[in-house]
Amino acid sequence: MQQDPCPCGSDKPFGACCERYLVGTALPDTAQALMRSRYTAYAKQNIAYLKDTLWPKYQPDFDSFAVSKWASESHWVGLEILSVEKGTAKDRDGTVLFEARYLSAGAMALHRELSLFRKKSGRWYYVEALPQG
Repeated sequence: MQQDPCPCGSDKPFGACCERYLVGTALPDTAQALMRSRYTAYAKQNIAYLKDTLWPKYQPDFDSFAVSKWASESHWVGLEILSVEKGTAKDRDGTVLFEARYLSAGAMALHRELSLFRKKSGRWYYVEALPQG
């Protein structure tokens, strides 16, 4: 039985890509892998994963209801990684510039973000969106 492709756009089946991160059997080893898995979490509406991969300092203020509402009201149609700086398994931090396309209220929308990721105790976390320019 063939699995559906992973929403992150890797061209791998979901079970061989982001699923292991979303179910907790593995941790992303790069900032880009975490970025892709977080996009997949939006597409699969795995809000707990989004909170768990947020920098610990920001987790208490995470609005699960608002994030769940946005994720469920959007149809996620594609992720494009535009650039990656650092963020390898050997780095402590890194950035990923990406564009996520989604359908919301009958209109196509684009979310472009330069994301900062940081590693703590061997695990990657999403920290914040950085200014672009």
